Amino acid sequence: MYFYKNILELHYICSNFGSMTTNTSNKLKKLFKEHVPGTVLLASWLEKKGFSYDLQQYYRRSGWLENIGTGAFKMSKEYVAWEGGLFALQSQAKLPVHVGGLTALSLHGYAHYFRLGEETIYLFTPAQIKLPTWFIQYSWGAKIKHIQTSILPSDLGLVAFEDKSLSIQIATPERAILECLYLTPEHLDLVECYQVFEGMTNIRPKLMQQLLEACTSVKVKRLFLYMSHKAKHQWLSFMDLSGISLGKGDRSLVKGGVYISQFHISIPKELAAL
Repeated sequence: MYFYKNILELHYICSNFGSMTTNTSNKLKKLFKEHVPGTVLLASWLEKKGFSYDLQQYYRRSGWLENIGTGAFKMSKEYVAWEGGLFALQSQAKLPVHVGGLTALSLHGYAHYFRLGEETIYLFTPAQIKLPTWFIQYSWGAKIKHIQTSILPSDLGLVAFEDKSLSIQIATPERAILECLYLTPEHLDLVECYQVFEGMTNIRPKLMQQLLEACTSVKVKRLFLYMSHKAKHQWLSFMDLSGISLGKGDRSLVKGGVYISQFHISIPKELAAL
């Protein structure tokens, strides 16, 4: 990673950058001081910080900044991973986007399978939120899966995750497992979700109850309660299930599945056999 830690070194470089005015030099020092290494710099955020469009382009032509898409830069020669792009979306653009599902569970240490090939990063936003083109199209070295859903409140069950010098918002394990169940069976395998769920012995009943009561997906709630009873987790006894609405009628997740009368759902035979 390429950035200046030594302010004396930066002062020397700026003082020898002949075409710069003193004001431009001071602004560049300010930029390096405020920049979080390994993160994206949004043009709109830079402008709010006093770096005009013309000055941004001057820095780009001078080799200090590199475009990574419309309205987004990175420091020249600095490596930026998807976390650095997400940091900009959350802290600069103030978008309600977070790491969720299997990705969040993996960051919390609940990964069950080792996957070969390109990693898939699950990012969740409310249904109406779109991610900017520069983020979607940039080559992060991972597949970005943007899930737009409002089954849960956008501010419930999130936590800060510290990654080196930056902090990003990710789902708590309680929220993340519900997000996984939402993606089944079309995008995630129910058996894998259950195998991850079996290891989740430290679920916080109070938070889990808040999430389930706020959840608008009947499928998710029925699956969660089915798996909770199947896994015989002790924390389930500390929850009040009377306030959790499970809707009416049956839900069939797969054709030719096994019907579970207690929760009115049909599940894959492979899951029922575990």
